Amino acid sequence: MTPPQVSAILVNYNAGRELALALGSIADELSGHSWEAIVVDNASSDGSAETVAAFAPRARVVRNRENVGFARGVNQGLASSSAPFVLIMNPDCRLAPGAFAALRTELEKSPACAIVGPRILDPDGSVQGNARGDPDMFTGLFGRNTLLRRVLPDLAVSKRNVISDVAVGDGHSSVIVDWLSGACMLARRDALAVVGGFDERYFLYWEDADLCRRLRARGYHVRYVPGATAVHRVGHSSRRAKAAAIRAFHESAYLYYATHVAPTVFPKRVLARVLLGIRCWVHLRLGVQDAPGTRVSRA
Repeated sequence: MTPPQVSAILVNYNAGRELALALGSIADELSGHSWEAIVVDNASSDGSAETVAAFAPRARVVRNRENVGFARGVNQGLASSSAPFVLIMNPDCRLAPGAFAALRTELEKSPACAIVGPRILDPDGSVQGNARGDPDMFTGLFGRNTLLRRVLPDLAVSKRNVISDVAVGDGHSSVIVDWLSGACMLARRDALAVVGGFDERYFLYWEDADLCRRLRARGYHVRYVPGATAVHRVGHSSRRAKAAAIRAFHESAYLYYATHVAPTVFPKRVLARVLLGIRCWVHLRLGVQDAPGTRVSRA
């Protein structure tokens, strides 16, 4: 078989029929290309991993005996694949027609571009806001799903945290951003190798922000391509383990803050730990999750 041009990596945790739909959209989009798909299954119990057989020999499963998290799962997929282009996608995400071609075109324009991402929509057609500015102390107040951002969308801090399509101009151009949601991104394998892939200290959430920041520190840039579209059914599997997902979100938020924003022992780190602890407690009590980019395979 011709060596693959594209390796699609999906980390699966009880995604149900969504996984087969995701693989079907990849097969449709990559028709005419040589491709492979690696599904890293984090000890699913719903039989979803068995659906991968329908896409053999293009697709195969790497099975874990326990849930090792998203970052480690992607790195396993990277180690098990070989193509120069890597499509990282959640199993509850589907590519719209023409998405891959638009993403690859932008990625190939500059060797300094490490990652490109499409405009991600909810199933109802609303924009999820997957292109964002670097997280800081205000992200918890003006993040993607927060009340303050919904009430005050025109504030500079709101616009910085979530990049709107209006900021891109005609909607078909691309724009350099700080980071993109890992729900769907196309990356250069060689760029990922430079930074060692995802940081496996992140079990769930914020590993995409961390990856993009480390890539930028090495001279690469990240680009948002609203002319490409994917549809993402947010949080399908995290609903099965909501409390664990909420805790993981806040632990990863603190790890990101301590690593990139306050890397030495400052009062800011102590304050961040306290505030995130309170926020986690509130969300556990309410039983809701206000997390930017809830991804299905990471609970």
